[in-house]
Amino acid sequence: MTTVFNWSHFKALPVIGILRGYSTAQVEKIIHHSCRGGLRNIEITMNSDHAVELIALAKERAEGRMNVGAGTVCTLADLDAALTAGATFIVTPIIDADVIKACNQEGVPVIPGGFTPTEVYRAWELGADMVKLFPANQFGPGYLKDLLGPFDKIKLVPTGGVNLANFSQYLQSGAYGFGVASPLFDMKRVEAEQWNWLEQQARSFVELYQAQ
Repeated sequence: MTTVFNWSHFKALPVIGILRGYSTAQVEKIIHHSCRGGLRNIEITMNSDHAVELIALAKERAEGRMNVGAGTVCTLADLDAALTAGATFIVTPIIDADVIKACNQEGVPVIPGGFTPTEVYRAWELGADMVKLFPANQFGPGYLKDLLGPFDKIKLVPTGGVNLANFSQYLQSGAYGFGVASPLFDMKRVEAEQWNWLEQQARSFVELYQAQ
């Protein structure tokens, strides 16, 4: 079971599926069908029940076919728990210098969240591998494109409101990666065990990305 982030997986489809609030049984099914659909990156948020156990489970079920990371990592305690569980990348909703520094020291990719130009630049300056532009849906693809004017070297990952309808716009605006939650893992469809829908959603993102 790999403990290293696989950049080839990320570059094949730079979409991070975000899991928050799903049961153990649901996560098992989600991993299986997401892999079948072509998804290659999963983030399990640390404010989910039993997050540490779910990260370990996802790693086991993915069998090296996915990068499994931890999201909503806000403290060094969160980070330690996530890394102990086997997370291979870290996503934060905030900028915490200690968390970023610790990830850099461990050689673990870190994607802190920022929204304003100052926050985005600060996260990058501190050592972010990518910066999570959150909440991206407040201003949309045009805002991301504007940020990349002065910040053309910063790798932005819009998160919040990214879906199949606007995915291509974000990509054309210069997004380096994407954080996607309900358009991949709609809670009602998961509860209804509509696994074919979930698999097809992942496949649809793959097809859109490959078409660019």
